[in-house]
Amino acid sequence: MKNSLILLLICCISACGDTEDGNPFLPNVAVNQTVYLSNPSNNALLFTGGYVEIGGGIKGIVIYRGAGDQFYAYDLACPHLTPNECSKMVIEDAFYMVCTCDETKFALGLGGAPQSGTKYAAKQYKVTKSGETLLINNF
Repeated sequence: MKNSLILLLICCISACGDTEDGNPFLPNVAVNQTVYLSNPSNNALLFTGGYVEIGGGIKGIVIYRGAGDQFYAYDLACPHLTPNECSKMVIEDAFYMVCTCDETKFALGLGGAPQSGTKYAAKQYKVTKSGETLLINNF
């Protein structure tokens, strides 16, 4: 009986939990990508304000180069909507990610902060620079 009660308690606690980053709309998916800065397709990342899009995550990932050696990686899924046909963001003017469903904007250089209409920032992944390689993951 005691083991059954403990098992029931564990199930209840895990069912009540929110997603890892506190966003109830986006699922947590495994991300483990490697980006080589020496690859010509990634030349935009050699300069401040440059960005590239890669596969992975929920709707794809954008990698943005901030000042110096600061790199950001964001999922292109609109963070305030459950993933659907139109909930992929596009890059506008190399400054914003814009949700195609409702035109909500998120700042690339400000940690994916929403610029209007929602409290959820863009889903961000960890970026580690090692020489000319960027490791993007969420663990």
